[in-house]
Amino acid sequence: MPTSAPRWSDPDTFELDGDDELPPELAAELDGDEPTEQRPVEAGTGEVADLSTLLELAVDAVGGTQREGQAAMAEAVRHSIDSGEHLAVQAGTGTGKSLAYLVPALRHAVAEGATVVISTATIALQTQLVERDLPRLATALSGALGRAPTFAILKGRRNYVCLNRLHGNAPEEPETSELFDPFAASALERQVKRVREWSSETETGDRDDLVPGVSDQVWRRVSVTAKECLGAHRCPVGADCFAERARGEAGRADVVVTNHALLAIDALDDRPVLPEHDVVVVDEAHELVDRVTSASTGELSASAIKLAARRCGRAVDQEIADRLDEAGDGLELILTDARPGRLDELPRDLSGALSSVRDAAAACTTALGAERREDTEEGTARKLALAVTEEVHDTAVRLIDTFGEEVGERRDVVWTTAEPNRAPTIRIAPLGVGGLLRERLFGQRTTVLTSATLALGGSFDPLAQQWGLPPRQQAQPAADMALDKEPPADSTGPKWSGLDVGSPFEYQRSGILYLARHLPKPGRDGLPAEYLDELTELVRAAGGRTLGLFSSMRAARQASEQLRERLDTPVFCQGEDTTSLLVSSFAEDPRACLFGTLSLWQGVDVPGESLQLVVMDRIPFPRPDDPLASARQQAVDARGGNGFLSVAGTHAALLLSQGAGRLLRSTHDRGVIAVLDPRLATAKYSGFLRASLPPFWTTYDPELVRGALRRLDTSAGTG
Repeated sequence: MPTSAPRWSDPDTFELDGDDELPPELAAELDGDEPTEQRPVEAGTGEVADLSTLLELAVDAVGGTQREGQAAMAEAVRHSIDSGEHLAVQAGTGTGKSLAYLVPALRHAVAEGATVVISTATIALQTQLVERDLPRLATALSGALGRAPTFAILKGRRNYVCLNRLHGNAPEEPETSELFDPFAASALERQVKRVREWSSETETGDRDDLVPGVSDQVWRRVSVTAKECLGAHRCPVGADCFAERARGEAGRADVVVTNHALLAIDALDDRPVLPEHDVVVVDEAHELVDRVTSASTGELSASAIKLAARRCGRAVDQEIADRLDEAGDGLELILTDARPGRLDELPRDLSGALSSVRDAAAACTTALGAERREDTEEGTARKLALAVTEEVHDTAVRLIDTFGEEVGERRDVVWTTAEPNRAPTIRIAPLGVGGLLRERLFGQRTTVLTSATLALGGSFDPLAQQWGLPPRQQAQPAADMALDKEPPADSTGPKWSGLDVGSPFEYQRSGILYLARHLPKPGRDGLPAEYLDELTELVRAAGGRTLGLFSSMRAARQASEQLRERLDTPVFCQGEDTTSLLVSSFAEDPRACLFGTLSLWQGVDVPGESLQLVVMDRIPFPRPDDPLASARQQAVDARGGNGFLSVAGTHAALLLSQGAGRLLRSTHDRGVIAVLDPRLATAKYSGFLRASLPPFWTTYDPELVRGALRRLDTSAGTG
C-alpha cells in the first residue's frame, strides 16, 4: 500500500508529503492534450448525415467538447440499432452519454421513419432531456438530418389532471380523515380549487408542472388511472384531455421520453401504452429491475377494499357493496394480529379472509356489469368502482394462487407489513423480473441499457442475469466470488454485448478512497462511538464540505446530533426540510454538511468546493429481514449460486458505486471517499465490492487522509 497521497495545494497537481515518494499510480503524466476545437460542419441538403458529423454538430450545440468515450458509445449505439444486438454500456459521469445515445437515436428515427423510446428513472433526467438536450439537438441537427426531428414526453395517465373529475362529472370521494375533520376537508378543497384554476392555464396538465405542488391525497381526487378513465370517446371533455393529447403527440414523435414505470406497464399489459417503436434506450438502467418489480407488486389493505366498497355503493345494490366492506374488516382484523414479515405458508385464517375478499369483489364486479348506455356521472362512477374492485379481486386471487404452488415453484413472494400511520398490508411481488424483460422487452425490440454504474465486480453479468440476459463473462468477477449459477449455454437467448467507455475523470489523481480498517465492525445499536469520533475528525479536517451517506435515518440523525454538539459546522439532516432545499442550502455553504439516507446516495449533484468529502457509515446491504431480498437470495442458493453476493452483494455494490459517484461531478473536483465499515477492507467479499467502485487511490491511513483534507480546505481559500 503506498504511503503517499495527493496534496492538492495546486488544484491541478499533487505535492508530496515531505520526503514521501509519489505512488506509481500517480506518477505517470497524462497522455495527450486537450481535444482540438472541431470545425463546424455545413448543414446537409435533405439526406441524413453520417454519425460523426451529427455528433460533432450536437456537441457544438451544447457548448461541449467531444470525448473519446462519448464517440465510442455513440458508435456502439449505432451498431446496436443497425444490427439488432442489445447493448449494455457503462459511461461514467462527464462522458456525455445523453448525446451519445440521442444522436444515433434521432438519426435512426428520421432515416427509418421509426420511433425510439428513451426511458429514465428520475424526473430530473426527463426534464434535462425534454427541456434542454432535445430542443438544442432538434435545432442543430435539422439541416444534417433533412428535417427537424420531433420529440415528446409521455407519462402514466395518473400524472395528468383529469378534466372530467375536476369539473364535477364524478362523485365526491371524501377521505376518511375528512369525514371527522372539517378543517381537513376545507384545506383539501382549497388545494383542489387551485388545481382547477391551474387546469385552465396549463398547456400540459402534467402534475410536475404544478408549482407549488399538491399532496397525493389531493391529486387522487383530480386524476384517474388508465383503468378508471371513462375513455376519450365517451368522456364529455375527451377532446381536451391532457393525457390523450400527450399520447397523440407521442404517437407522432421521433423520440418519446418516458419513465421506467410506464415502460414496465407497457411490458406487463397486453394493451400497448407506448406508441409503436423498434428501439428502446434505458438510461439509469441500474434502477430498471427495482422499477419493474415495483410496477409488478400488488397489495391489499382494508383501506383499499373499503374504497372499492364505497365506490361500488354508488353503482350497485348497497347490500352487495356492504359484503365487500365487511370482507375488508375481516382482513384488517387478521392483518392487525399478524406478525410482519415474509409468508412461506398461508395461515388458515388469512386464507379465509382473502377468499372472502375475492368472492365479495367478484360479486361487486358482476353487479357493476359491462359498459352500457348511461349518463356521464353514472358511467364515471361505475368505471371508478370497476377499476379498483377488479384490482382488489385480482390481487386476492394472485395471493391465494401463489400458495397453491410448491415452494420451489413459486414465482411470487408474499409478506405482511405494519408501518407507522398506515393500515396493515399484505403485499406480493415477483421473485424475479428477468423472464418478463427477456420476453416483453428484449424479445420484441432492440434495447440499449446505459448508466454510470452497470459493471459490478468487474462484470456486466450480475445485472444482466437480473435483466434476463444470458451471461457473457467478458470481464471476470473477483476470484472465488461466483454469483448466480450459470445457466447452460443458450444459443437462442437474446444477443447482447457490454461496453465500458470509461470516464474523463482521472480518479487516481482526483480522489482518495479511505477504508477505515482499524474501526470495529458496525453493530445493530446505532453508530459505535469510534465511528462518531472518526467522522468528527474527518469533517473537522475537511472544514465541513461533507456529504454523509448513512444506512438508516436513525444513524443519520445520531451523527447529526453528535456533530452539532462537537463542531461549529452547520449540519443539515434529511427529513428536516424538503430534500431539494437541503441540497441547495448545502451547495451554497462550503462549511456545511448534509447527512441522510437512500435518496442522497443517488440524487445529489454538487460540483465544486462545497463537496469534498463523502462518508459512508457501512456497506449498504439490504436488511436481513427484507422479505423480497431474502426470498431472492434463497432462490439463488437453491440453484447452486451464491445468493448473498448475487442479491445482497449486487444491491450493496450498486449503492456503493452510486454513493462514490457523488464526489466527482466535474473534471476540476477533488476529494475523499471515506468508508467507515472495515469489512470493505477485510471481508472475503470486499474484492467484489471494491471492483465495483471507480479506481480511486486507496489508503487505510487516517492521518494521511486528514492531511489531504486539510490541504484541500486551505486551497479552497476559506480555511
